[in-house]
Amino acid sequence: MNNETCERLYNTYYMRVFSYIMTLAGDRHTAEEITQESFFRAFSRTASSFRNESDEVTWLCAIAKNCFLDEQRRRKKTEPIPEILPADDTNIEQEVTDRDSSFRIHTALHTMEEPYREVFELRVFGDLSFHQIGTIFGKTENWARVTYHRARLKLKERMDKHE
Repeated sequence: MNNETCERLYNTYYMRVFSYIMTLAGDRHTAEEITQESFFRAFSRTASSFRNESDEVTWLCAIAKNCFLDEQRRRKKTEPIPEILPADDTNIEQEVTDRDSSFRIHTALHTMEEPYREVFELRVFGDLSFHQIGTIFGKTENWARVTYHRARLKLKERMDKHE
């Protein structure tokens, strides 16, 4: 893979790969590290593995997922997420409400079984298309749509039960 191609891929897909890993890792620093490692692997060791059978971003996200899983195996623990202080001009009541509802959603997602959880996160937080999600899992676009729909129903059911 030549330098121009590497630079184009990096500039075009960095934020999408980072967003995907951010949904998996939940930590900005970890997501940045894994995203960098993903592009390094894509450009060095696995560059020859891209066979144009899928979108470039799907290929990069698959590499990123493998990097994330490798990192999880290395750590065997999750690191605590640092608390972020609100800016002075924000409405603290709204911030607390948003943080509380966000926490409830993530708590419900955490208890959801795979692949529903990951498909939901890829779609909502990773902003990936159903086609891309299906490709990551080695399934069809329709499978990704059905799985996402079921995940939404499961999440809504869990949220309603805990209110």
